Amino acid sequence: MIRRWSTALICTLTVLSGGVIAAAPAAAAGCADIEVFWARGTAEPGAPIGYTGLAFVEALRAQTPGRSLRARGVRYAASDDFRNRAVIAETVNDGVKTAQKDITTTAARCPRSRIVLGGFSQGAVVAGYALVDKLAIPSQYQQYARYAPAPLPADVTRHLVAAVMFGAPSKRFIRDAGAPPITIGARFRPMTASYCAPGDSICDGAPIGAPSAPHAYYPFNGTPALAASFVVRRL
Repeated sequence: MIRRWSTALICTLTVLSGGVIAAAPAAAAGCADIEVFWARGTAEPGAPIGYTGLAFVEALRAQTPGRSLRARGVRYAASDDFRNRAVIAETVNDGVKTAQKDITTTAARCPRSRIVLGGFSQGAVVAGYALVDKLAIPSQYQQYARYAPAPLPADVTRHLVAAVMFGAPSKRFIRDAGAPPITIGARFRPMTASYCAPGDSICDGAPIGAPSAPHAYYPFNGTPALAASFVVRRL
């Protein structure tokens, strides 16, 4: 879903990533002031968080001096096999359930931590579905309804302070793909922000298809700092 990343992009973010992000297990000892869970984009380099998530985390870290911050990637395949819708559906479903489990577990284990959820591209789809209270599954897929993720428990709501999504597929894109609409639950809407770069054909309402160049440059277009500022206002 994402075109080949440029050598400059990869090299720059590889330098940034040195020693900053570690994929901590869900049962890791200790609790951070801010716990970030990020779902990377389709086949995005820099797993488990991806370079876009890394840029956001670093922007948030810069704006929250004196607070401990731990970032973890949502463990899911982020498959690019778009010829097989069943594979993509399973990939996203796994990501949603993993993200919800991460949030629920952290809320119980670290009740004083402020939890932030985020994602880029396919990862934004994962983050969005994780916050849906009632999934409207198309009639032709009703036989798979039992596999759909349940809503996040009510007692988790106060622990999740913000959700940010970069380059999230538009309503038209989701509809053209035959997927259920992403309707964020009312309890999560005030804490959710979605960012779409000008000319990004994935999120700007263009017909379903390959992404345009702006879709790959969220780490550099100022979005991470804007999203970090949004999160800081909610901490």
